[in-house]
This record gives sequence, C-alpha cells and structure tokens, in this order.
Amino acid sequence: MTIPTLQLNDGTSIPAIGFGTYPLRGDEGYRAIRSALDAGYRVIDSAVNYHNEEEVGRAINDFLKESGTPREEVIVQTKLPGRAHEFEKALASGEESRQKLGVDQIDVLLIHWPNPITNLYREAWRGLVELRERGVVRTIGVSNFTPAHLANIIEDSGVTPALNQIELHPWFIQEEARAEHERLGIVTQAWSPLGKANAPFDQEPVVAAAERLGVTPAQVVLRWHLQIGTMPVPKSATPERQAQNLDVFGFELTDTEVAAISALTKPDGRLFESDPDKHEEF
Repeated sequence: MTIPTLQLNDGTSIPAIGFGTYPLRGDEGYRAIRSALDAGYRVIDSAVNYHNEEEVGRAINDFLKESGTPREEVIVQTKLPGRAHEFEKALASGEESRQKLGVDQIDVLLIHWPNPITNLYREAWRGLVELRERGVVRTIGVSNFTPAHLANIIEDSGVTPALNQIELHPWFIQEEARAEHERLGIVTQAWSPLGKANAPFDQEPVVAAAERLGVTPAQVVLRWHLQIGTMPVPKSATPERQAQNLDVFGFELTDTEVAAISALTKPDGRLFESDPDKHEEF
C-alpha cells in the first residue's frame, strides 16, 4: 500500500495517516505497535507521558531489522511533557526520549500541552528549536496549541511549528484552528480522530456513506479527515482494525457527504475537559 504524504514547512514530508500508541504498554503494547508497522503504518506517535517510548523504540527497531525497511521510511514521533518546559529541562527530556526510543534522531518532537497557567511554553519551544539545531530532532511541532499560543511562540522565536496535533473528530471539527494552520503552513494532526467511545458510527451521514461505499463507519470518518485536510492518528490494538483504518485511500466521499459529517460538530464537542487554555499536563 502506498500512503500519500503531506509536505511540512521545514522541507520534509510525512505520511498522511499515523498510528497512535496511547495507552499501549508492555509486551501487549509492543505486539500492537509491531502489528501496526507490519500492516503498513509508517508514523508511530508516542509521548513521554504515555510511558511507552521504550516499547515503541523496540518495536520499530525490531521491525526495521527483520523487514529490511530503511530507517528513513519510519517516522517516530514523541512529545515533551509539561514538567520539562524549562529550557534546559526540555533539552534533557529530548535527549532522554531519543535514548529510550533507541534512535539516532527523533523524527518529530511536539510540545504535548501549552500549560498556559505555568506559562513556560515559549521557553519549551525555544528548547525544541535548539534540539533541532543540535540534530537530536528533525522536525518540531506542538500539540493542543490554540491560535493564540501559536502566535506567541512564533513571535518569540521566529520559528513556526511544522505540525499541531489537536483533538479533532466529527463532533469537534476545529474550523478556526484548521484555518489558522492553513494560513501558517502548519499540518493539522488529529488525536482521537474517531471520537473514542463517542464515535459517531451510528450517525446518519456516516452510516449512509459507509453503506454506499461498502466500507466501515470508521473508514468513512478517517477518509473524512483526509478530505478536510487533516492527518488522523488512530489507535487500535486489533490487527484487523489496524488494517481497516489504514485502508482509506481507495475510495472518496462526495462533497455533500463531507459537509454532512462536518455538520455533526458541536460548539464544544470535546471528549473531556481538555480546553488548552485551562488544561494542565505535567
């Protein structure tokens, strides 16, 4: 399977769909991540606070060794925790993640949450810029940053993130954020792209499109992400579902279907209390 790629503003590219690893840990987590790689996923998303960087690194390195796949074809992505927002702590955390992942260079490093109450996210971003300069990281970005947070770090550093991973699914389509990302040349990644336990698989626009195309509701929602220009990062520990979630490039939704799914959005359709202006993650 050939997965299309998205161009990043730092001159690199990234596959149009990734694999989420929260809360995959231990031997079971290793097997799920390895299964995803075998299925064809080439972006593996982790985080310091997922406590699974070692499992991710082991799965990737075993897969590369056994499959003969070139290292540059697999992108490992992780995230800086809130407790490492001070500049020197950010540098140390990035190096620790690199070692736990067992790679010469982290492909993508994001700031996990802005933690605006602590208000050190500008300093954390300067740390990521330095990690990129040192070659510890290739591509840098953020997660859960609002347009205001983005403006602040860009003004402070002169460096625009390549990606912003935000909560995005049919219940919460984040039009303002996506528009700002497009203006700035930032790729929008979507966490919980299917809506977790609240997945809209029984909603009429999703059901109708799935029946017309002969695909699953999950495939419809992931295809919707691709067509509105976002990069979904779904998670599943089941090999069959992993394969289905990746098999979304052989069909298309109509413009009417895309609009109908987008219309499911709610003013605040967040899955939990995760407003980036209030949420604190350490």
